[in-house]
Amino acid sequence: MTITARKAGLAGLAAIGALALLAGCASAPSTSSTTAAKSNFLPCMVSDAGGFDDHSFNQSSYEGLTSAAKDLGIDYKKAESKNANDYAPNIQSMVDQNCSLIISVGFNLKDATEKAAKANPDINFATVDDNEINLPNVRPIIFDTAQAAFLGGYAAASYSKTGKVGTFGGMQFPTVTIFMDGFADGVKYFNQQKGKNVQVVGWNVDSQKGSFTGGFDANDTAKQTAQGILDQGVDVIMPVGGPIYQSAAQAIRDSGKSIALMGVDTDVFVSDPSVKDLLLTSVMKGLNSATAAVVKDAAGGKFTNTPYVGTLKNNGVGLAPFHNFESKVDPALQGELDKIKAGIIDGSIKVTSPSSPKQP
Repeated sequence: MTITARKAGLAGLAAIGALALLAGCASAPSTSSTTAAKSNFLPCMVSDAGGFDDHSFNQSSYEGLTSAAKDLGIDYKKAESKNANDYAPNIQSMVDQNCSLIISVGFNLKDATEKAAKANPDINFATVDDNEINLPNVRPIIFDTAQAAFLGGYAAASYSKTGKVGTFGGMQFPTVTIFMDGFADGVKYFNQQKGKNVQVVGWNVDSQKGSFTGGFDANDTAKQTAQGILDQGVDVIMPVGGPIYQSAAQAIRDSGKSIALMGVDTDVFVSDPSVKDLLLTSVMKGLNSATAAVVKDAAGGKFTNTPYVGTLKNNGVGLAPFHNFESKVDPALQGELDKIKAGIIDGSIKVTSPSSPKQP
């Protein structure tokens, strides 16, 4: 069976630290706490506008940095961006503080990172969720989240009672739309397998058009966008873009209806207990473990510009447990998801997106 997200055309939430990631396109990064770090090695990180306390994308990446620094017994530095105007100055501040490795979190920081990397070839950089910089001192940390989102879409369709599920994004970047592609194709696969007609509101795979808030902040715009999707009768919604899920959660509570929320990037049930009563599941990236491994590689003199790709096969992406919703889903659902996962891994079920990273 082949489900393929068509031509066209990015979030950026199980405890992520528990995922044992391998490098998809390179040799597996060392995650040993005994990695020999240079005495003067200083890893640093610059956040996207969501900030390091977003309970999502930035926070998980930051936890990877701090855990690696703790294991290695070294210091680290960070700079938190409030808006796009902060990206270049924050990266430059890390350069000025003699950072050995500067990790920029999110596709939004691409231009500022590329400029700094070109100007400072003796400093190593890593980019979370960007694979468009081709420089010897820049290592992409990327994830084939379409695979995990496919499982999420199937689960959402299985759970839905109204026959409508929805998704929306922060900005139309490949690292956002890859979630939406996988989600929609997972719904389509459910329909084909079950003879159903569950509809997806908020994203069209064929046209690559859908609903976006224009940013990654939890604000009125995000809430209104979520409300517009809820008003169309969906009973499951997956916001893709860091803290915008918080706005969707508020819209759900205000509606007074039984609507399930789906998280992204991390297991939001764990990272943000304030919404755990709403969470069906989360489509996860191994942000914590991937970031930690890349830091340790660089500290041990093993920096490479070969992309680090997380997939279902290497546990770099995955679907979180159903937690409080376990008794609410079809008892057969988990077994079906296990079979689909195996099919994606062995190639019998094709899951692709215009935004999927190249596999080795």
